Amino acid sequence: MGSIPDPGELTELTQPSFDEFQRQTSLMTSCTLLWKELSDHINSLEQNLMKQSETLKRKIEVLDSETKASLDSLKKRELSIEDSVKIALSRVEFNTKAAMRTLGDDVEDNPDGEVDDGDGLLQHLKSTCLKMEAKEFWSFVIGKKKEIDLLREKIPAALSECIDPARFVMEAISEVFPVDKRGNEGGSDLAWACVLILESLIPVVVDPVIGKSRILVTPSMKEQAKEIAETWKKSLEERGGIENVKTPDVHTFLQHLVTFGIVKKEDLEFYRKLVVASAWRKQMPKLAVSLGLGDQMPDMIEELISKGQQLDAVHFTYEVGLVDKFPPVPLLKSFLRDAKKAASSILDDPNNTGRAAQLAARKEQSALRAVIKCIEEYKLEAEFPPENLKKRLEQLEKTKTEKRKPVVVPANKRTRVNNGGPMPPAKAGRLTNAYVSSFPAPPPFVRSPSHTQYPAPVPGYPSPPPMYGSRSPPTNPYAYSPEAAPPPLAGSYPGAPMNYPAYGGYGNGLAPAYQQAYYR
Repeated sequence: MGSIPDPGELTELTQPSFDEFQRQTSLMTSCTLLWKELSDHINSLEQNLMKQSETLKRKIEVLDSETKASLDSLKKRELSIEDSVKIALSRVEFNTKAAMRTLGDDVEDNPDGEVDDGDGLLQHLKSTCLKMEAKEFWSFVIGKKKEIDLLREKIPAALSECIDPARFVMEAISEVFPVDKRGNEGGSDLAWACVLILESLIPVVVDPVIGKSRILVTPSMKEQAKEIAETWKKSLEERGGIENVKTPDVHTFLQHLVTFGIVKKEDLEFYRKLVVASAWRKQMPKLAVSLGLGDQMPDMIEELISKGQQLDAVHFTYEVGLVDKFPPVPLLKSFLRDAKKAASSILDDPNNTGRAAQLAARKEQSALRAVIKCIEEYKLEAEFPPENLKKRLEQLEKTKTEKRKPVVVPANKRTRVNNGGPMPPAKAGRLTNAYVSSFPAPPPFVRSPSHTQYPAPVPGYPSPPPMYGSRSPPTNPYAYSPEAAPPPLAGSYPGAPMNYPAYGGYGNGLAPAYQQAYYR
């Protein structure tokens, strides 16, 4: 066994190697890099925590301010109830007295509802509203459709004279909403009148103190309005769902919800489907916002674009201020491209060969007018100049006008020209068995097989007048196209004389010897 060295004994120091030095250096470098990485990670965590803390602090401040604003609004609403009720009661009392005076006055009413100007129209509307004659009011309004702008201006003032405007409006439109009681003999669509009256009711029932945030409709009337909405929804199911309902009916229903303030949050998806299905209606963007669909507008706009309704999408973007996200000019150009493709598909449709050109032109014209109107409405002339669109529209309208010009049809009886030239033969005279007859109607003829060999139209040529009578033979099913025939000269019929046999020669089945020049 070897002896164990004494710890205190001095031994010879080993010389450190270069490899060990490199190993130690590499270890120190790795530790330094790891320390730096950990420090950066900790600093990043600290910064994220500070940002989240600041975000939470701002959210708490916003929540506090919103809570304070909500409490102040509730307090204001609570304090304003008494004043609003007093104003409403005084209005009801005033309207009641005015109605009693109207009933007591011996004033001759105009049974036909004919008025000379806006003042007379307003007076008649006020009279029906004061007396709460809803049916007469309804009949008067639907009879004045041509004066709809004047009605929109005067109806709110007239409805303010009602003792109970909400009840009056529901009774007035009850004939056609929620269910059309006229049945199959309903006639014209009267949804426009329903929408007009419901829109006119809004400024009448808003709270005079705090505005549109509170609708002054009695609880009983609000419950009745909810029942009407449910009835309409049930009738919608009976009519086959959203896809089969008319857009004016949808507009009336949504306006009914907004007017009476009976929008349900649980039905927002249902409202969204109705709005998208009737998005082409001009008032739909505003109604969508009033229904509480503002947060869903981006998705609705994308859905409209995917369906090829770029023009409707433009109206929605301007309503909610999403023009930066959905630029209007590319949408309008895409709409025009789709319209041109649709017009081309109409031209290629073999089922519409007769009216294909007319339908295609009408499709493109409608698209051009809509885009031009949109450009003018939203002041997009700088980004999308409409001059080329207007030129194209004028070109299509000019083509349509030219096609409508009457075609000059030649008279049945042939007359000689002014200079006494020879009388041209009738086209039908080329039939195989055409002949002059004194009977009222020509006998049936047999098609000659030689006619199928004529490859080109034959111009007019002289023929012995004695072989023709004053009446024309039956129409030739193989009549030559007038477009290919050369134009006749005034006073004479050009062309070299031809070996045209007498009509008696047709009976042998021989074809007339036409010159080769007429086939070129």
